[in-house]
Amino acid sequence: MGKRVALVLAGCGVFDGSEVHEASAALVHLSRGGAQVRIFAPNIEQMHVVDHFRGSPTEEKRNVLVESARLARGNIEDLAELKVGEFDAVIFPGGFGVAKNLCSWAVDGKNCSVNELVKSTLQAFHSAKKPIGLCCISPVLAAKVFPGCEVTVGYDKNVDGRFPDAETASAIAELGCKHICKDVTESHVDATNKIVTTCAFMCKAPLHEIFDGIGTMVAEVLKLS
Repeated sequence: MGKRVALVLAGCGVFDGSEVHEASAALVHLSRGGAQVRIFAPNIEQMHVVDHFRGSPTEEKRNVLVESARLARGNIEDLAELKVGEFDAVIFPGGFGVAKNLCSWAVDGKNCSVNELVKSTLQAFHSAKKPIGLCCISPVLAAKVFPGCEVTVGYDKNVDGRFPDAETASAIAELGCKHICKDVTESHVDATNKIVTTCAFMCKAPLHEIFDGIGTMVAEVLKLS
């Protein structure tokens, strides 16, 4: 029987929801690893809606669960219904929706608040000693909820222009967590907290390298399950 994994989404689309390629990559690697996946999202309103063609906010209102259903091909559940006892692990893909809808990092940085349901979900998996996988910007959730944990969002310097958001690593360190520098095809395992992270699109890299890095994260999560 395959490992039972919950995948938590934050909408649909990089600028206001979950990053589509990251979510898809996680699902492909989970499928290849024989995992049984159920997809969840909180039933809340998005912070705002971004026109992905123009790159600017619109006056629309959209719901995170309804938008996430696009990525889940309609097969999705309200995060409020997630029961930790039914799963071996949880994974959060990245995208600005994590920093806008699941927490307020996009606006408040390290002083952000985390959605209470997202926070309680993370705490429940952590308390049950079940692994948590996070990629791209989503490691900031762990940094806020689990002081002292180890995560990676890539490098802490903009090496060769590949890590334009390197200051996120410094903010994570200011929260009392340990940032571990890893390249895009790598992941970091915090064995104590069972938290596995990879930088994904926090690095300006070819898509296949991001795909491979998410693969290492998924593999480590399944190994810890």
